Amino acid sequence: MNNLHVKTGDTVVILSGKDKGKRGKIVGVSIKEKKVIVEGCNMVTKHVKPRQMGQQGAIVKCEAPLYASKVMAVCPKCGRPTRLAHRIEEDGTKSRVCKHTDCGKAY
Repeated sequence: MNNLHVKTGDTVVILSGKDKGKRGKIVGVSIKEKKVIVEGCNMVTKHVKPRQMGQQGAIVKCEAPLYASKVMAVCPKCGRPTRLAHRIEEDGTKSRVCKHTDCGKAY
């Protein structure tokens, strides 16, 4: 299968690693590698070489990708981390649904 349980723009919570418990928005998704980039999480430092004469090199901080299995989607209605269920609507479209019994909102 070539799909992930989260999409670009989803709010997620990190389940494991140095940023465990942090919430952030997904900036990028690599389906082939099964990795996601979460805004403000898994920050690494990169050494950037100068590209032109007179330009200085720098050390920059940026987000590194992490495996999609380490993140869980957060429901926009109830605000809790949830597994995603799928529901087929009356018009035949497929939508993602919060699995909490008191919520059940499609997003």
